[in-house]
Amino acid sequence: MTSVKTLKTLPSFLYGTAWKKIETRDLVKQALLAGFRGVDTAAQPKHYREDLVGDGIRDALELYPGKLTREDLYIQTKFTPIHGQDPSDLPYDRSLSIAEQVHASVKSSLQNLKHSKDPDQPAYIDCLVLHSPFPSIVETQQAWTAMETHVPVSVRTIGVSNVYSLFVLRQLYDFATIKPKVLQNRFYRDSGYDADIRVFCREKAITYQGFWTLTANPHLLKSDVVGSVAEAAAVSRPVALYALVLGLGNTSVLNGTTNMKRMHEDLDGVQAIRKWKDTYSEAWNKAVRAFEGLLA
Repeated sequence: MTSVKTLKTLPSFLYGTAWKKIETRDLVKQALLAGFRGVDTAAQPKHYREDLVGDGIRDALELYPGKLTREDLYIQTKFTPIHGQDPSDLPYDRSLSIAEQVHASVKSSLQNLKHSKDPDQPAYIDCLVLHSPFPSIVETQQAWTAMETHVPVSVRTIGVSNVYSLFVLRQLYDFATIKPKVLQNRFYRDSGYDADIRVFCREKAITYQGFWTLTANPHLLKSDVVGSVAEAAAVSRPVALYALVLGLGNTSVLNGTTNMKRMHEDLDGVQAIRKWKDTYSEAWNKAVRAFEGLLA
């Protein structure tokens, strides 16, 4: 099992790097310089440039030696099964067994995300996420067992993504020797906002990571409760929505903005709401209850 010393607090915001293409390097650097301390990527060339994520991390670390270190960062990547890959651009040989695919993918990720050229500072991943379950539980279990072998040396914790069935999540949890520490799902109405899954995650100390928080929820952005929090705390509606999702408890959110100004506004805005709710806790608690009602 991973020792407590190796585990970091998961940041409230993770910078999402999907679909950034050639701009990935510069955007990751900008995000880290703006104050993001968590970065989410994947060994999935179809949608991510994991190699450029690593370049951006190294750029930021080199700009502020001693002030920003690898230990300050939470770097998360994913093993993506073959059904989620572009067959013409794979991070592993498709003829390998599932376990061997996992090992090859992790090896590639460690090379891409290496934070230093110093051999005495080996690369590591804070969280390795299974990008989605396989079609069968047996295949999913094979991948999970292979992921477990990398903990706690090259990988600190493991998690899973795109699980919208509590039955499937419970199956994996009960099977696992090393339990998932995160579940990353699309936060949207079609799944009922994962109400039962979020309860399970809270009970099992699994952090729920939401993505598509803004994109999938224009109706929430327009809601009265989001507007009232935004007005009271003097922040934008997107910031208020992010804060209310975080206010559900046991959650973090992916933020993939490509705008430097928005990076600062989002980070500063969530901090502003935290200060506001310390003073106006009754109003905040009422807002969270109203927000939970919108998700029901």
